[in-house]
Amino acid sequence: MTRDGGDEWLGWRAAAQEALYGPRGFYRRPEGPAGHFRTSVHASPLFAGAVARLLCRVDEALGRPPALDFVDMAAGRGELVTAVLAALPSDVAARTRAYGVELAARPQGLDHRIEWLPKPPQGVTGLLFANEWLDNVPVEVAEVDAEGVPRRVLVRRDGTERLGEPVAGADAEWLARWWPLPPEEGLRAEIGLPRDEAWAEAVGAVGEGLAVAVDYAHTADARPLFGTLTGFREGRGTTPVPDGSCDVTAHVALDACARAGQHSVGTTDARSDGKTEARSGRQTDARAGVDEHAPAYALPDARLLTQRDALRALGLTAARPPLALATTEPAAYVRALATAGEAAELTAPGGLGDFGWLLQPVGIPAPALGGLLVDVADHEEQ
Repeated sequence: MTRDGGDEWLGWRAAAQEALYGPRGFYRRPEGPAGHFRTSVHASPLFAGAVARLLCRVDEALGRPPALDFVDMAAGRGELVTAVLAALPSDVAARTRAYGVELAARPQGLDHRIEWLPKPPQGVTGLLFANEWLDNVPVEVAEVDAEGVPRRVLVRRDGTERLGEPVAGADAEWLARWWPLPPEEGLRAEIGLPRDEAWAEAVGAVGEGLAVAVDYAHTADARPLFGTLTGFREGRGTTPVPDGSCDVTAHVALDACARAGQHSVGTTDARSDGKTEARSGRQTDARAGVDEHAPAYALPDARLLTQRDALRALGLTAARPPLALATTEPAAYVRALATAGEAAELTAPGGLGDFGWLLQPVGIPAPALGGLLVDVADHEEQ
């Protein structure tokens, strides 16, 4: 590390880590994420209802175990996990062990049934759900210099940038595999290896069930030319400045995360009851065992789909209520109209509906989830 003008130059990964999660970091602030931006969780209780239905599908796929886990990654102030518990049928709620995973302190007044942890518990039987978590796992940023060489972008606390050393080692391998940069000056990429490793670790915590990541996303066939690094403050997009005053986020290469999660799940054996069982010694190194020549979408179990398709598969519809209801039951019509509006926001093209959903089953067959795990074979590279 070097110093210039009394301020330290850091890679974006280290700078964002301190700005988001340090002692005075953005995610330590008392107002929480909801004070600065609106996620699907905050947009409508319909989102939590859909997640609760997904948890019920997982419950059925697992044969209704005596204890069913729901793990809310990056739980914020506990909004999602609280709402999911409230939306569950009473018999399922009675068996559910709920966890909020968050670095910030446990919120005051949180439901006593929710355990608050800095890391997910191990051996989860149920659903691990990560809504807008991976986009806040800090990553390095690479930019192509005048000679066509990808270099690490360094940044100071005030947001000033300069180019550092050439990208090398595991980061260079990740770029070559998942986000190759043409030799054109100014092109940028976010090196998603830390997210792959974080997701592999999260999937590795699931003993049997389903792991889901929901985030701003892109895949190998449509990487953005200049990256996606940005900031959010008080509901508005802003220049990313790693001083703790704003969120610092970048879209997620969910296909790369899916590959890493697949290695974490490992191989499976058929049991006599027709279910599958993960072998011991799961691989949690996101780089291990990767076939460098395999297509990006060759994911035997994991599935990628849009939030729009996922929520529709979970029964969410934005259809307007019949106009006749306005005459016969005006109050019901108004409620139904409001619900349709909220569903429309959650599934809107160009908005929340374009979020990516990565679904990674562990020890349960995809068909058991009622067709939610839509095959992505049509998108495979030939």
